[in-house]
Amino acid sequence: MSWEIVVTLGLLLTAVVLFASERLRVDLVALAVMAALMVLGIVSPRDGLAGFSNPATVTVASMFVLSAGLLRTGALDRLGDLFTFLARRHLLLAVAAIMGIIAPLSAFINNTAAVAIFLPVVLATSRASGVSASKLLIPLSFASMFGGVCTLIGSSTNVLVSSIAADHGQEPFGMFELAPLGLVMFAVGALYMLTVGVRLLPARRTAEADLTETFGMGDYLTEVELTADAESVGQPLTASPLLRDLDLDVLQVERGGSSLGLPTGDTVLAAGDLLRVRCDAECVRDLGQRPGVVLRPRRKWSDRLLERDEMVLVEAVVLPNTRLDGGTLAGSRFRNVFGATVLALRHRDRLVHEAMSRLRLAAGDSLLLELPRQRLAQLRALPDLAVISETATRELRRGRTLLAVGILAAVVASAATGLLPVAVAAAAGAVLMVLTRVLSLEAAYEAMDWKVIFLLAGVLALGAALEGTGAASLLSDGLLKAAGGLGAMAVVAAFYLLTSLLTETMSNNATAAVLAPVALVTADTLGVDPRPLLMAVTFAASASFMTPVGYQTNLLVYGPGQYRFADFLRVGTPLNLIFWLLATLLIPRIWPL
Repeated sequence: MSWEIVVTLGLLLTAVVLFASERLRVDLVALAVMAALMVLGIVSPRDGLAGFSNPATVTVASMFVLSAGLLRTGALDRLGDLFTFLARRHLLLAVAAIMGIIAPLSAFINNTAAVAIFLPVVLATSRASGVSASKLLIPLSFASMFGGVCTLIGSSTNVLVSSIAADHGQEPFGMFELAPLGLVMFAVGALYMLTVGVRLLPARRTAEADLTETFGMGDYLTEVELTADAESVGQPLTASPLLRDLDLDVLQVERGGSSLGLPTGDTVLAAGDLLRVRCDAECVRDLGQRPGVVLRPRRKWSDRLLERDEMVLVEAVVLPNTRLDGGTLAGSRFRNVFGATVLALRHRDRLVHEAMSRLRLAAGDSLLLELPRQRLAQLRALPDLAVISETATRELRRGRTLLAVGILAAVVASAATGLLPVAVAAAAGAVLMVLTRVLSLEAAYEAMDWKVIFLLAGVLALGAALEGTGAASLLSDGLLKAAGGLGAMAVVAAFYLLTSLLTETMSNNATAAVLAPVALVTADTLGVDPRPLLMAVTFAASASFMTPVGYQTNLLVYGPGQYRFADFLRVGTPLNLIFWLLATLLIPRIWPL
């Protein structure tokens, strides 16, 4: 075994561990691996940097722009109204409506964006119908994955594996080549969710609870009045002994019966001020012992009590691949940049009320925010958060809805008929979105998920190193020893299972970039068509149901649905097994070995 193989496999193992542990951002890990491969001379600079110009990278970047163009015109709003109408009738009708709307959309636009748009719609429907949101949000996420495996552009993973196949002399995937198996999986998945899955889902987030109750704020809110002998009187907030000595947040200052709005560090406190503060029980005891500080009797807190005058409470979700994803409230200067105070947050499956400023946030975390009502539109416009507690009145370009739909349809048609390669069609469509003013150029740049783009470029270099050094052949030999003696169908099953398990713990794109070259080498060793093995990798990498971290849409619904890790295991494990059996039986028939 050469040193190049040893180093490449070592880098692969390191990357897998870092991807799974999320100790570093996945795009940084991918770029670090790419740089290491070039510095060590395992891949040339041309091959190492080729991922940035790869058709898959160009296509995925263009699809972000095309999806944003469709969303910015409000083309999906009427579908949201239709869903609300149907969902109010019955739980099963609500789940069927979710899957029937989101799956077809996800076949043609970015599914993360589609799920983010429909999150507030689903929550509003939950409140109106009395159905627990926890019964609806996992079906929303899963349905987006059902749709994503029906077309070439339904998932970035599909595009990536197609590009790797083309780089090795294979025909790239057709626009609807995945549809025969994808539609079967959609039908079976929808049937499973309607009959079994919905029964396994918890009813954890009640429709009747307001945000204050949902985030358990009752024990962390209190009111205090400052008398003339209070040490903080005459002091700005930042210099006051209350903030200097105690771990608390001042949410509102009321003076003379009127709120002063969102307090700033320069707000000077006066005798008679009524302060609404967030702190724990120990802090409340300390407050009661301070001279000049009078505790008001504890009351039952509600959204109505906190939303006085111009202040408003909202729930917002951290979106994937943004500056908040992997960052901290303190590091992002949240209050200054976003104009809001974080009262509480749901990180993974636990509520956090204390020591929030240094907690490393993750995509899908739900934040309870208090902010002035006039800042709400600005908050919605920022790309870092999705406001989900209410259906947002977004700034839309409704007059260009048909134009946006027409551009996307032209991209799909030209790629499906072979008139243009999919990368060329997608790039041309993205440019047309800007030239026709469906999107501004700035909005197009904001729409691109640069984390995914850099991740693709980095993992493509790792895939090239696996093949160039012979490490892919070594991995292929190991897999064939385990499953090769059982026949080619068993090898298909092995590739699907391996891809599925890896995708549950790390990036699906990284999994596909690593295993697609191994699939090509394995097919060459067996003397069979590589298409079935590539399809096993493609479908498995886009069907991650067992964990909340396996796919971005799962992360998006994790916090708002108040789910636990075990909920995904309980609902998703049978679905993963069903899809594995379907793939094992149908892939060799649709794409003969």
